[in-house]
Amino acid sequence: MGAQNCGFGPVSELVAVSRLLSGHERVFVGDGVAAVFARRNADAFDEIREADGATGAGSELIDDLLKTSDQVVSVMDAALVVRAAVACRPVILVDSLLSFWQTGRPLAGIRELCASLPRSSYADAARHLGGLSPHEHVIAAHLLATHSVVQNFPGVPRRMAELAGPGPDRTMHLTGPVVDAEGLRQAPGDAEPAWDLLVNVGGFKNFLLDFDVNDDYVRLLHRWLPDLLRDWARFRRVLVCGGPFGEHRERTVSAAGRRADCRFLPQRELLPHVASTPDYFLAPGLTALHESLALGQLPLALHEQHYAHVFTVRRLDGTRFGRDAARFADVLPGHRIPEDDYAGTTALVELAGRIRRDDDLYARFRRTFNERIEHYIALTPAQRSQGVGELRDVLGGEPLPSVLARILGHRRPG
Repeated sequence: MGAQNCGFGPVSELVAVSRLLSGHERVFVGDGVAAVFARRNADAFDEIREADGATGAGSELIDDLLKTSDQVVSVMDAALVVRAAVACRPVILVDSLLSFWQTGRPLAGIRELCASLPRSSYADAARHLGGLSPHEHVIAAHLLATHSVVQNFPGVPRRMAELAGPGPDRTMHLTGPVVDAEGLRQAPGDAEPAWDLLVNVGGFKNFLLDFDVNDDYVRLLHRWLPDLLRDWARFRRVLVCGGPFGEHRERTVSAAGRRADCRFLPQRELLPHVASTPDYFLAPGLTALHESLALGQLPLALHEQHYAHVFTVRRLDGTRFGRDAARFADVLPGHRIPEDDYAGTTALVELAGRIRRDDDLYARFRRTFNERIEHYIALTPAQRSQGVGELRDVLGGEPLPSVLARILGHRRPG
């Protein structure tokens, strides 16, 4: 089992899938931020093996594990799907971002590359697909997977139809939220809140962002937290959660007699706070959003960390959540974000840095963010409930447990 090493979204979905497969011996393999999250939620796996598949030793470890596995599960880790295809192992690809992946070449060309994939070794297969972009690699992974489990989102049914091609498609399955259903059931919504505000910044780390490289967003967050405490007397106790505060990077911020504790909590420790905290600010990743909706909470979207957040908020613009989201466009209305994953994320890093360093821009950021917060806290319980309901309508689908049960019931012997 592995997940794309990009923030906490993919690996948190892998944890949700793994918890549904407790009758199996589940081995996580991966590195980076995915391994950090897996270790923090180690009870979801029977074994955690840290390995970088791009290196010799890591590559050999993964290939050896594949030889003795009867099923592979990948959450948007395209390389793991290719390895499974080379090893002739059945593989389930779980994808929450199918409509997000951009392709610069005809789908027919990617199909042909997959059809002619050499199975002699992973190195040969990787070279064969080497001309594909990272997004195109995920599309190729769908074409190579035994089964694809695709989380619903605007644009997903159309993309699924395109990938299905001529004839009936028996490998792609549309599902609803890919979340830890049991953990959500265990989160008591009527508990006395320990915090007045929960701020969830997610994993943050991805192909460009890191905790001490291209981290202007986190540095902007550090500048803003004392001002949040000064500006809002109602937020006496604030919990700030996410990857930037793990591995001995915890901190406490105090101002105006109020405080914010910055921590990285295991998933099942975080969910009760999502359920009980009155107000919730959220980096607009889909997994955390789905968890919030399952617990009946309408969050306020934080400013975009990377291009996928831009995409998500834009596609949900017809909902209250999308319309009310905090955006860097509030600060610089004419600033254009390139329509590209890498270039768009780079532009957001530069924008966060400009705002952090420029006092005038920061003052505008603080003022416009406060306007968004003021609008959010003024929502009535009925309005929040309506906002949750419209998102559930847009993002709903067949429950994940029934999808997995159907797939594994049809699994071919290894």
